[in-house]
Amino acid sequence: MRLSSLADYAVVMMAAAARHGMAGRFSATILSAETGVPLPTAQKLMGKLAGAGLLASQRGASGGFALARGAHAISLIEIIEAVEGPIALTSCVDEAKHDCALEQACKVKPHWAVVNSAVRKAFEDVRLDQLAGVEQEVMA
Repeated sequence: MRLSSLADYAVVMMAAAARHGMAGRFSATILSAETGVPLPTAQKLMGKLAGAGLLASQRGASGGFALARGAHAISLIEIIEAVEGPIALTSCVDEAKHDCALEQACKVKPHWAVVNSAVRKAFEDVRLDQLAGVEQEVMA
């Protein structure tokens, strides 16, 4: 299992955003310069992260982006799923898909949900403040 480059870049950018703190405003240009993520990619990711409710945007002279919640309240799974969609280690974990030729006779299928849940839980337990190396900051 490997995260895509986009998911990896999203985590890197969110960690940089967390270092700005809750009151800090930043742009895709600023995060691109701080992280080395190419600007077009940074812009695309910020749109996805804002759409997922992880970043908040504000227009105007004092505008820009900011974390939508404190870094302690954002989990790694939220960042990954904002870019990748829901984690499903195999197609049989996704109830909407039935594209496996072994599905009818598979003895392992009932157990993949347990494995998938364990992986999700591991990602849920990692918080953005830990990844960014910042102190917990609570919204006022």
